[in-house]
Amino acid sequence: MNSLGFDKAPADTRVVVAMSGGVDSSVTAALLKEEGYDVVGVTLQLYDHGMAVGRKGACCAGQDIYDASRVAETIGIPHYVLDYESRFSDAVMQDFADSYLRGETPIPCVRCNQRVKFRDLLDQARDLGAEALATGHYVRRVQGANGAELHRAADPSKDQSYFLFATTQAQLDFLRFPLGGMPKTETRALADRYNLPVADKPDSQDICFVPNGSYAAVVNRLRPGAVTPGDIVHVDGRVLGRHDGVINYTVGQRKGLGLGGNATLAVEPGGDTDPLYVVRVDAASAQVVVGPRAALARTRVTVREVNWLGGAAPAAGLPVTVKLRSAQPALSARLFLTDEGPSPGGAIVDLDQPQFGVAPGQAAVFYQGDRVLGGGWIVGAV
Repeated sequence: MNSLGFDKAPADTRVVVAMSGGVDSSVTAALLKEEGYDVVGVTLQLYDHGMAVGRKGACCAGQDIYDASRVAETIGIPHYVLDYESRFSDAVMQDFADSYLRGETPIPCVRCNQRVKFRDLLDQARDLGAEALATGHYVRRVQGANGAELHRAADPSKDQSYFLFATTQAQLDFLRFPLGGMPKTETRALADRYNLPVADKPDSQDICFVPNGSYAAVVNRLRPGAVTPGDIVHVDGRVLGRHDGVINYTVGQRKGLGLGGNATLAVEPGGDTDPLYVVRVDAASAQVVVGPRAALARTRVTVREVNWLGGAAPAAGLPVTVKLRSAQPALSARLFLTDEGPSPGGAIVDLDQPQFGVAPGQAAVFYQGDRVLGGGWIVGAV
């Protein structure tokens, strides 16, 4: 077996590498090339070229496409740029805008992996005669007793498994993640050793199509006239102020509420004051509901569009850990799938301890140890 799990020489194994122009995917391509694989680099142009020129910390446009091309030339592999702008707009950007207008907090990077990179690009890789599609994600693909499994990365600080929960079993069978077993420091060292032109390039941080982090500006551009102002209302019914659109708020938000001196209120008349948080975003009534932190406590989370990677459907009340935000620790819980068969369907997650700031539109990702069992989109919580 070669390092990618195929019973043949690396030279007889064609691998397409998804090259974003960053250091991780560049090292992935260089590493596989050094091991002797037949490597083909592919870069997707996902959004308007002009929006990205001169921007740092983006991907898949402008300078990043040029960087991917330079890396491919440096390591001596063929490189193709595919125009996926219309697919990306339809499958990711439009969904992003609609989700915010519904009062949700979306994760477009998951949708991009789900609907573009691991679907359309994977098909393109097959068309190019590849036996695998390799990416620079920090996640591990482990061959288990019943097939390929998705596991957390060896480096917890770089683990990206939360963003890959929607990867299907068929996609996982075709995908490879060469960096999943190494720390980022080793990736940087390899970039230096391979003399890659992106060795010192900073990691991408922002959503690629959101210039300057202004989500509201993107939604207004994609849905002109759709953003409606409304009231900011306390959980007890008091109207505390006005807002310019629910797209500016997310559950659990404390800063930037636009309430001035009303950002803290007494829990009881004459009592101590508590800071206010966004408790609920009601897009239908254009209301942002705020209250004390205690009003955020939730113990049961409802999930839709569950993608299941855990094999046979689990018995009711499966003990798991679950991540409800990408940056938070995994939490102890019990999982109940709410449909016949594991996927597609929904789930109920009963948390062992109350959590604060569970936001619709984010993902709930289920784990047993380091293994990703699956996940879905948060609908609501009580």
